[in-house]
Amino acid sequence: MVWRYYKCYFQTLGKKSIQWKTSWRFASVKVHKPVEKIRNIGISAHIDSGKTTLTERLLYYTGRIEEMHEVRGKDKVGAKMDSMELERQRGITIKSAATYVTWKGVNINIIDTPGHVDFTVEVERALRVLDGAVLVLCSVGGVQSQTMTVVRQMKRYDVPCIAFINKLDRMGADPSRVLNQMRSKLDKHCALIHIPIGLESEFSGVVDIIKRKALYFEGECGETVREADPPSNLEGEITARRQELIEHLSNADDIFGELFLEEKPISEDDIYAAMRRSCLERKFTPVFLGSALKNKGVQPLLDAVVSYLPNPSEVKNYALEGEGENPNKLLMDPARDGLKPFICLAFKIEAGKFGQVTYLRIYQGSVKKGEYLYNSRTGKRHKASRIVRMHSDEIEDVEEAFAGDIVGAFGLDCASGDSFVTDKNLRLSMESMYIPDPVISMSIKPKDRKSLENFAKAMNRFTREDPTFHMRFDTESRESVVSGMGELHLEIYAQRMEREYNCPVVMGKPKVSFRECLIEPCDFNYLHKKQSGGAGQYGGVIGKMRPLPPEKNTQIIFTDATSGPNVPRQFLPAIEKGFRMTCERGGLTGHRVAGVEFILMDGSHHIVDSNEIAFIMAACGAVRQVFDFGSWHILEPVMHVEVIAPAEYQGTVINQLNRRSGVVISMDGMDSWTIVTAEVPLNNMFGYSSELRSSTQGKGEYTMEYSRYSPAAGTVQEELIQQYEEERGKERKKN
Repeated sequence: MVWRYYKCYFQTLGKKSIQWKTSWRFASVKVHKPVEKIRNIGISAHIDSGKTTLTERLLYYTGRIEEMHEVRGKDKVGAKMDSMELERQRGITIKSAATYVTWKGVNINIIDTPGHVDFTVEVERALRVLDGAVLVLCSVGGVQSQTMTVVRQMKRYDVPCIAFINKLDRMGADPSRVLNQMRSKLDKHCALIHIPIGLESEFSGVVDIIKRKALYFEGECGETVREADPPSNLEGEITARRQELIEHLSNADDIFGELFLEEKPISEDDIYAAMRRSCLERKFTPVFLGSALKNKGVQPLLDAVVSYLPNPSEVKNYALEGEGENPNKLLMDPARDGLKPFICLAFKIEAGKFGQVTYLRIYQGSVKKGEYLYNSRTGKRHKASRIVRMHSDEIEDVEEAFAGDIVGAFGLDCASGDSFVTDKNLRLSMESMYIPDPVISMSIKPKDRKSLENFAKAMNRFTREDPTFHMRFDTESRESVVSGMGELHLEIYAQRMEREYNCPVVMGKPKVSFRECLIEPCDFNYLHKKQSGGAGQYGGVIGKMRPLPPEKNTQIIFTDATSGPNVPRQFLPAIEKGFRMTCERGGLTGHRVAGVEFILMDGSHHIVDSNEIAFIMAACGAVRQVFDFGSWHILEPVMHVEVIAPAEYQGTVINQLNRRSGVVISMDGMDSWTIVTAEVPLNNMFGYSSELRSSTQGKGEYTMEYSRYSPAAGTVQEELIQQYEEERGKERKKN
């Protein structure tokens, strides 16, 4: 079409051949959306805040789907973004799903994320590649535990957000209380942009306090937005909330603050401009209201996404050049012309009905279908046989993708967090996402030995897709052990094995991932010396191991503090490898060692007999030496627990948490309900769900998330050590 238009144009003008060449150059330019017309956003919230219902409405109002469906699949269809059968049965989102919509000429890539803490890695990797987010809050539940987790994740990746207080039609809805919680619990500069017209069953619309217009959502599905004058009884609240908005904006934005201090007239355009600037800088969060289930307030939220969240050119993304602790940072160019070298981040891998698809966020340059890409980590070359846009479980082929796009690619073999380039000589990689450590482990085995092959296929796929789902073979117990973020996390994978691979499995008793840590520094001096004819092995290491501070007690660090030629530089990686290998299994209870630093100060080598194996063995011997002579203790994961129950059961809830060695942090009241927040060791939380329900007549519920590792109680440590000794004794008898 483009070439034909220019051909006709030049024929009409009777131009010469040199101008014909110009027409061919024009024809080679791809017609695509400019960067200003692109938004990459995520929908994030606590469990049951209405994320997927809201996304369903976004798809409907933008014309991506013709009919809306409910989350729990009551009409046997289910929400578009919950494509898994398990998601529709349970009414929860298990894996993040990507789609794209067009609203007022702007392409919006949307990722709907899970709310349950067990699937927090889905939120983590989505926020890593997104430019903005919509934080959804329940008007009844307010700021809850996972809300705070999501906000911390947004802060980690500097993701600006707007807030949407949902479910204003529910009994007990109170957006003012939620706003105050955002300011106190989340420490956010925020203000209402809307105020509700009625609440609970009387909720009928919202008032835009900037325009001073009431918005009513009419039609069968709320698709018609009607503007009208606001109700007269709300005039006072509109004025007060508008003034509150202006004051908060003046604190967040310097330009607007000058207008406010100089008492100059403030126009609507001034407010909009200040909101956009302060929102992009994460200094202010505009708060919108509505009810996704009742189809109210969704279209203004779409307008806000376009108006206040950044396009890819307004976000600074850096690629890392070189290796080591301080690599060079190069600013990526988000121009959608394909002139700069291509680089992207593979943030998710998923095996679907079309094969393995790799989700890519492109940060610079462009890529065409069939082009070869190089994995920056492995150096291997892969052909992107297909490039697609995702719409939940559906795909749409595209010929070329540009900077700022989020697409899927087939034919790439990689891990989550790998970077790809088109120039094999380009040593660039994007910074990967944060992956939390698993906190719970269970033994697993297929019910039928005939299912072993399918079991292996399922494990290989799931461990590749989910970086928080680990599997290892315990040589002592001769069992396969899976680790994850919670009981629900492992239960879901067990059900998926049966449904997707016809491989029913048996899960063992949950085991907590304890850690072993030093109490005080301990010196080591170990010489590995072996001679059995011919070249021998010789390697000596001298130094000390010391505990790390509490905020680093999940890490292990190797530090080279040598000076002089006693330990040749080429053997340092071997020493580090030996140290890390031995830390996989501690000497106290067999759990992994964490929170220690191995400081190499000196050593010795032999001109002939020293090699990598010798220094690996020397490092292993040094760590075992510290196992024998050092003072050790056991760390256990402590969970942040939030319990919601009727107010009359407050004493019962507190007693239950105290019996489980919990420490109550805060108590809050909400109408006739109580919210108790506590920190409880994960080892004591098994079975709490049934106990809470039985003691509160089924009305109580709780959520928990990982908080930190902390020293275990003395009785717990003694029990673990005794149990480990008994297991070792049984193994010796068997052998």
